Amino acid sequence: MGQRAVSRQELIRRRRSRGFVGRRHELAVFRENLARDPSSEAYQFLFHVHGLAGVGKSTLIRRWEAVAREEGAVTAVVGEEAHSAVEAMEAISSQLARQGCPLKALDKQLAHYRQKCHEAEAAMAGLMPDDDNPGAALPPSTATALAAQIGVAGLALVPGVGAFSGAIRPEQVAAGLDRARAAVGNRLRSHEDTRLVLSPLEMLTPCFLADLRSVAERKPWLVLFFDTYERTASLLDTWLRDVLLNEVYGTVPVNIQTVLCGQGRLDPACWADSLDLVTEIPLEPFTEDEARALLAAHGVTDERVTHLVLSLSGRLPVLLDALARSRPQDVDAVSDPSDTAVERFLRWEEPAHRDMILACALPLRINDDISRILAADGDGLRRLRELPFLTHRSGTYRYHDVIRSSMLRLQRQRSPADWRRRHTQLAAAFSAWRREQEERLAPQGCWDDPVWREHRLNETYHRLCAQTQSAAAEALHDTVRAASHSAESLRRWAQLLVQAGQDTDIAHLTQTGQRLLDLAAQPSWEEETLTVLLALPALEKPAQALTYTLRGQAHRMSGRYNQAIEDYTSALSLDPNLTRAYAGRGHAHRRLRHHDAALADFDQAIRLAPDQPLHLINRGAARQDLRHYEAALTDFDQALGLDRRDVRALAFRGLTHHRMRQHQAALDDFTNALTLDPDYAWAHAVRGDVHLTLGHTQAALADLDRSLALEPDAAWPRCWRGETHRALGHYTEALVDLEYAIALRPECGWFHYQSALVMRLTGAAEERERWHRARALYEAQAAEPQASDLARSNLLVVLCGLPEWDRAEIQLESFLSHSPSQHQVREAVADLENLGRAVSVDHQRLSAVLDRLREG
Repeated sequence: MGQRAVSRQELIRRRRSRGFVGRRHELAVFRENLARDPSSEAYQFLFHVHGLAGVGKSTLIRRWEAVAREEGAVTAVVGEEAHSAVEAMEAISSQLARQGCPLKALDKQLAHYRQKCHEAEAAMAGLMPDDDNPGAALPPSTATALAAQIGVAGLALVPGVGAFSGAIRPEQVAAGLDRARAAVGNRLRSHEDTRLVLSPLEMLTPCFLADLRSVAERKPWLVLFFDTYERTASLLDTWLRDVLLNEVYGTVPVNIQTVLCGQGRLDPACWADSLDLVTEIPLEPFTEDEARALLAAHGVTDERVTHLVLSLSGRLPVLLDALARSRPQDVDAVSDPSDTAVERFLRWEEPAHRDMILACALPLRINDDISRILAADGDGLRRLRELPFLTHRSGTYRYHDVIRSSMLRLQRQRSPADWRRRHTQLAAAFSAWRREQEERLAPQGCWDDPVWREHRLNETYHRLCAQTQSAAAEALHDTVRAASHSAESLRRWAQLLVQAGQDTDIAHLTQTGQRLLDLAAQPSWEEETLTVLLALPALEKPAQALTYTLRGQAHRMSGRYNQAIEDYTSALSLDPNLTRAYAGRGHAHRRLRHHDAALADFDQAIRLAPDQPLHLINRGAARQDLRHYEAALTDFDQALGLDRRDVRALAFRGLTHHRMRQHQAALDDFTNALTLDPDYAWAHAVRGDVHLTLGHTQAALADLDRSLALEPDAAWPRCWRGETHRALGHYTEALVDLEYAIALRPECGWFHYQSALVMRLTGAAEERERWHRARALYEAQAAEPQASDLARSNLLVVLCGLPEWDRAEIQLESFLSHSPSQHQVREAVADLENLGRAVSVDHQRLSAVLDRLREG
């Protein structure tokens, strides 16, 4: 049967039904490219559509998407709701699945990734070992610390997750990843899971590309659109460049096209070397011919109306289309010069519908729940969906920025009372939803929950709009809390301040938000951001106290302990009951060997939060520093009384038993800890040291191998495995481990000493240099005003090993003159006895030193 002829009128109706007029050149470019052979020189695989807000970029790529599907393509559109490359992959997978092309392997790996992220966040509440002192504790961290750590270290190394990867100093990245690996690796079940959490793109992107290749083999085209790219470029630029151009993660089939769509030009810092591969599609406002064609397509032909609409819209497609769809036929009623542009392009709407449209412009996003609050008509959102300036993403609708801003200005100027009333109403609604969500969460889990954060953010925005001055203080306090949570949360709250400042014409709010937004994009954002916040007059005392505490933590993590103590003290002068400030200051005092001050701070933390095992563990670790082992055991026992499954308390108690020479009790504690957490790397390491002390060399080697498989860059386990290899006569392996430990921590004298012992056994030429380096390090430590008994006893051991017996006798008396604890004397005796067994020394002189120690 022959095909029915199509009339010109039917063709016109079809074109009009598509609702797309103009941009013929841009459509032709895209269609012609789909018709080309992907292997030809003329074929373009990467487009960049850009232009001012409202110029019709999103409308164009929607039409491009329809054209692509007409050609048999599968498509996906990623918008501003994607806050990372991982979320972009999730969005693409979801949309392809709806078209019958699921990315099954990626979906499975993404589910595993989310689970491991949750476990890693929980892990950061614990203590990690300190390489300076294997029994010491690093500052307690939370999910906040993990997010911040990965934000600085992990993001810098993962292309596409951070826009500043090239700006971070290598040593900063190394130190940051060290801390993140130690915290996460000790809790996750495998090295692969640790890599997945710390470097998700390295693990997920190859899987993503493999699934895309499978889809591309079955479909003629696969087209990926990245809309509102001006909002996501800083998060996706590097990742997309490496995926599309550099093949960092694998190959990309030739029939995959990518379209970037945003307001500005591509960042030259990222794309400069590849701009010749990008097809630029700049969009300008419609020409007058295009604008008239659009009006005519909607039946607007009266010259006076056309002239008015062209004037009001500036031929900006989004405004032009909104006015055209109202199909105005008369301008007599809109000739009043006091009317605004918004009133004019909504003039032809029914009054009730117009009011609903204006009211629904107030929230940042619209869904059914919000529309029911603002619109008496329960079917309001269905009617709103018909508006051309609403875009749909992730279950919510959003007004176009140009139109929304105009509507907000109109409402604020027309009735300030209604403006405040409606924003107050919306703030109350979001507050209620936030409280409902809180009931489902653990007391400390709110900021980790994205639903709660979204409700809180919207609640804060509407309070700022309703009562800017009175709401500013709490909004800034929330901004501090956001900075405590993560760089991404800070970015969202800074955007909130910018948005609220623009929508209320409060310049200082916009300026503050923009300054914070700029800082949040920097690699080391914490300290300067917190300093800016502290300078704000509206920041009240509770928020100031938290800000000082956070800046103190940033100083402490960077090794600036005196500055950290100053900030923690400032926080406590504002809020004497701020537990985390006492705990943080206690850790800073510990690192400076201010033992009494550290204990006093931990005492206060325990007084304020007696039900938290962490503070008891912190104080127990501080008592370990002083060799007050019995008191430390009491703290660890009390912590286990609060939570008998606390692996940190078990492990630290095991270390205390080990140092008290109660080795079987130590083995029991470490074995119990590892039963609860088989991948606790530090517990494996110290249990290995216990086995080594008992002469169980094979058991020691097994534990230390396991520890280093979980955390390869841990310095002390490297040293202990080197000692184990020495005890087994594996001198080559021993030197490899000890040299690795020295490279990780060259300032640790014990590593040089152990290396010198092995070199003496092998006759290595570098032996003398190793002995002298160990002696110099311990001499410097022993000369410090806050020198520890451990530094003085270690210097004694090194002098006996050199040997320099005359100096050793002087050092022996110096050590005893400082009244070392009984436990420290026993450790010195054990180290000297081990020296005598390891290498040949003058046993008569060594025995004299040991006898004097035992007398002392």
